Amino acid sequence: MNSSDPAPPRAARTRAARQQRIVEHVLAQHSASAAELVELTGVSLMTVHRDVDELARRGLVRKFRGGVSAQPTSVFESHSEYRRTVRLAEKNAIAAAALAMVEPGSSIMVDDSTTALALVRRLEEVGPLTVVTNYLPALEMLKEMSEVRLIALGGEHSRTHDSFNGIACMESIAAMSVDAAFVSTSSMTGSMTYHQEQEVVLVKRAMLESAARTVLLMDGSKAPRRALHQLLPLDRFDDLVVDEQMAEPLVVEMREHVRVTVAPQHPE
Repeated sequence: MNSSDPAPPRAARTRAARQQRIVEHVLAQHSASAAELVELTGVSLMTVHRDVDELARRGLVRKFRGGVSAQPTSVFESHSEYRRTVRLAEKNAIAAAALAMVEPGSSIMVDDSTTALALVRRLEEVGPLTVVTNYLPALEMLKEMSEVRLIALGGEHSRTHDSFNGIACMESIAAMSVDAAFVSTSSMTGSMTYHQEQEVVLVKRAMLESAARTVLLMDGSKAPRRALHQLLPLDRFDDLVVDEQMAEPLVVEMREHVRVTVAPQHPE
């Protein structure tokens, strides 16, 4: 633990407050050892293990031998709250470039990615719009935008993704036809996109199938990487928006399959 961290307050010894403190620490540091969490909370190693087991079951952290992590792997997706704290400058640059692809008066669908959430923050600049989403943080933002007609996709709530998925969500998507879908995913190569979870893959595919135009939003940290499940080949998208950190050889390869926009991080 960083020596500058404040001593845990007495309230941190209560179970809920203690677990919240663990989550906040792991999200901030990306990972933590069990010994570090004992020092952080002031409870026994056995109690820390019980807390971590419960947090892992809830999808808030990923347990590994000797500690916990908030970072994604090829099999496990990171928690929505963690993803909302990383690569912010890159996501904002991508959102600024993608905003030019949103037509006033159109209908769009956005997925439960934090890259698409950066776009959602700016949609009031374009309105009026109809926006369809399954992502709870996006719904909270969009409900305050007077120029947005908001349609929420229902289903079973995922704590890890803070979104609604499953059969009900997919049936709702299948009943719609939107002008454009803006999505992201966890990893890609120069020709293929991937995600760790098959249920998420199915929802993203349904969203893309419902749209006349499909736009993929990806920052440079996501390539070249693979995950457990293939989502779609890159040539199934109409547009790809990346940031300047995407390696140039990869951008060249991607341009063989899809129209690519490289978003400047500091646009003029």
